[in-house]
Amino acid sequence: MTALISAAALEAELARTAPPLLLDVQWRLGGPPGWQDYAAGHLPQAVHIDLETELAGPVGEGTGRHPLPEPEVFGAAMRRAGVTRDRAVVTYDGGQGWAAARAWWLLRWAGHPDVRLLDGGLAGWEGPVTTEVPTPPTGDFVPTAGSLPVLDATEAAALARTGVLLDARAGERYRGETEPVDPVAGHIPGAVSAPTALNVTPSGTLRTATELADRFRELGVTPGTRVGVYCGSGVSAAHEVLALSVAGIDAVLYPGSWSEWCSDPSRPVATG
Repeated sequence: MTALISAAALEAELARTAPPLLLDVQWRLGGPPGWQDYAAGHLPQAVHIDLETELAGPVGEGTGRHPLPEPEVFGAAMRRAGVTRDRAVVTYDGGQGWAAARAWWLLRWAGHPDVRLLDGGLAGWEGPVTTEVPTPPTGDFVPTAGSLPVLDATEAAALARTGVLLDARAGERYRGETEPVDPVAGHIPGAVSAPTALNVTPSGTLRTATELADRFRELGVTPGTRVGVYCGSGVSAAHEVLALSVAGIDAVLYPGSWSEWCSDPSRPVATG
């Protein structure tokens, strides 16, 4: 099953008798609450999901900025949105894809069998939009947490030595030249800089599977290599996991990411 669906393909599927359920995950790092963008316009019948409260758990000491939500909390949010196990789900955001990928990854982690991301998001959608808020029937989805593996800090450090650990943040953050969000600049020793922004075209759609495979091969991802991904807080890294999936490569997410790693002063930090 592909991780992506194009705008044209989604518009065709929405016209069918049993269309996919749409989850709107509009969100901007440091921006206004996502529901404000949702209220301004969204795909018809799409239900808004809040990244900060429904796709992440409470922030605690050493947790990172977007810890994984408790399965019960995530499941309740999905059922509120109408998610069922036997109905396809499509996630989208304003166009960057990071927040939608977080929802895509979490649903897969929770065991949903059919979830895709709208390639290009709302920015690339040419169909109708609305401000009407739907009231879907309550869903029946019950998460099976752990359906995808994850890395903790110790495992991420080990993978940087034995496999390939990709850092999905912007290159200047990886190098330690600037750090606009977290208290410490730099990266996990041994990690490879692989900004997730370079996985998309100028128009905002994901690059082809061939282009992505070539890129990751240049970064050291070869057949049989175990691959992990982290970012600042586990959001943009989910988009890199999606890009790897499109390229035919399985990758493991480090959900705590840099914000968790750098919260412990005993952990080493590399720069450059």
